Amino acid sequence: MCYHSEVWEIEIREYLDAHGRSPFTRWFEGLNALAAARVTVALTRLGHGNFSNVEGVGRGVFELKIEFGPGYRVYFGKDGERIVILLGGSSKKRQSAAITAAQVAWAEYKRRKGREE
Repeated sequence: MCYHSEVWEIEIREYLDAHGRSPFTRWFEGLNALAAARVTVALTRLGHGNFSNVEGVGRGVFELKIEFGPGYRVYFGKDGERIVILLGGSSKKRQSAAITAAQVAWAEYKRRKGREE
């Protein structure tokens, strides 16, 4: 899944693990339709450069807070100023484990990217 448009300021991509799987998609596909719509709207705003509900959670990972339902969270890293890499998602209740997983995924992304350059 890639959220991109010529009018958007930020390109949003998904992190794929070594097996080609996206932790974000795995989480997103488990959401009900209303929750998925709210997450999509939040990502659209992020794509337009709206980082108002974002805070750093350590090791280069950021958390996008979505104040809906159980308090959804989307985790991502910034690859430069114009690319966001989605690392996963969770509810507020599960955020501690999700943050750790996102930090591991971000470190792996950077390691693999370093090999490609």
